[in-house]
Amino acid sequence: MRILRIILVLAALALAALAQQPAPPPPPTAEPQSPAYAPLPATTLHQKSHTIQVEVKLVNVFVTVTDASGAPVGNLKKDNFQIFEDNRPQTISVFDRESGLPLSIVLAIDASLSTKKDLKLEVASARKFAHDILRPQDALAVYQFSEVVEELTPFTSDLKRIDEGIERVHVRSATAMYDALFLSAHALQKRTGRKVMVVITDGGDTMSSTTYQEALRAAQQAEAIVYSIIVVPIEADAGRDLGGEHALIQISHDTGGKYYYADTLAQLDQVFRQISDELRTQYLLAYYPSERLSDSDFRRIRVEITGAEGDYKAHHRTGYYTSSPE
Repeated sequence: MRILRIILVLAALALAALAQQPAPPPPPTAEPQSPAYAPLPATTLHQKSHTIQVEVKLVNVFVTVTDASGAPVGNLKKDNFQIFEDNRPQTISVFDRESGLPLSIVLAIDASLSTKKDLKLEVASARKFAHDILRPQDALAVYQFSEVVEELTPFTSDLKRIDEGIERVHVRSATAMYDALFLSAHALQKRTGRKVMVVITDGGDTMSSTTYQEALRAAQQAEAIVYSIIVVPIEADAGRDLGGEHALIQISHDTGGKYYYADTLAQLDQVFRQISDELRTQYLLAYYPSERLSDSDFRRIRVEITGAEGDYKAHHRTGYYTSSPE
């Protein structure tokens, strides 16, 4: 009996020891293959899907308003203007009258052989214009163009240096007018504020490597306002380059400038005074473009005058390119 009791006690202890051991792990199962990439957490994916960078550029439009006689009008208010991009109305975010922004002016003088007779008149009148228009914050560069385009004076407000540059204008042979427009536009591209190009020429072009379209696009991308002064001895002269004149007229129109005819010193002086008056009575309209429906590289701008008494006309650039200049 005693032996049996001992056996039963040993068996009970063995069963208790077995009960205290942890359960064996389950049999191994096939593990799934790891993906070739680590997926982003759900929150990061959500944030990524809503992170959209949109660059909205403020579009500046300098506007000159003239009355029925062609005189500049400088007393209009913001409510007198409506601006459209691709025929869609835009909200004017910035409005300024007689803008105090600095002026950068390229004065490009035709020094080809065909202008020899009138060159002294052009030089004398150009000097008066520079002295009349420039303020300390402004800058003017003097270019001459013939078969080549030459910078005689870089951008400066120093009237002595400008006079010296104008005095260095000298007659050469051919005419590279479109090259002059193109290179002047590229010089203005780097400037800030209002950018203006004043071109004195007889309208001919005999050897440019730049085309009319390239010159126009460069001026538009630089946001340059082009004023063309076409010097002709006789307006109906059969030897005139009417194609060149019409090209200048179109470039002036598309950039918000004007064109003029002149053949005497008095007329040249009057033209320069008109340009000076217009630059002093410009309006600045600026807007953030609304959603665009077209993927065209060129956006058309239209400005209308409303609620003003008088037959007024707005002169401004006809549009802008969304792509950066090359």
